[in-house]
Amino acid sequence: MNTMERRFFLSLGAATLLSGCGFALRQAPNFAFTSLYVAVAESSPLGNAIKRSIAANGNVLVIKDAKLLDQAQAVLDILADQREKVVVGLNTAGQVTEFQLRVRIKFRLRTPAGKELIPETEILQQRDISFNESLALAKESEEALLYRDMQTDIVQQLMRRIAAVKAL
Repeated sequence: MNTMERRFFLSLGAATLLSGCGFALRQAPNFAFTSLYVAVAESSPLGNAIKRSIAANGNVLVIKDAKLLDQAQAVLDILADQREKVVVGLNTAGQVTEFQLRVRIKFRLRTPAGKELIPETEILQQRDISFNESLALAKESEEALLYRDMQTDIVQQLMRRIAAVKAL
């Protein structure tokens, strides 16, 4: 048996093992509804990311006008969306050396008639960031990147939780 045949059989064996263990790539979520109204402030970057993510799925129509709320099968209420920056470390001179960044969202999913599908739920993401005054500009860019990363994580968690609803 030459090396090419050996490689072929090894890759075939690996593929067989992976398919037998239940491994599958994560797929787009399937929702129990076909239209959704997202009640969130227009200026909320997190709310806009949620709307984009749901619309990108292709199976759900995101209703943007509150006047058309009665056409939605479900309503996602974003009750709170806040970013926090908390000092967690100081040096002996009392200067800040470390911050903790937090993004917190409270939401609920309901039908337009008021039936609660997901009760009020909070998702919290937090990251620690060191701080050095001489690198303030670079740390500001790092902070923005961490906030964006946390926002992406929250949107993915929210999508999975909404997809877990199987019936209206």
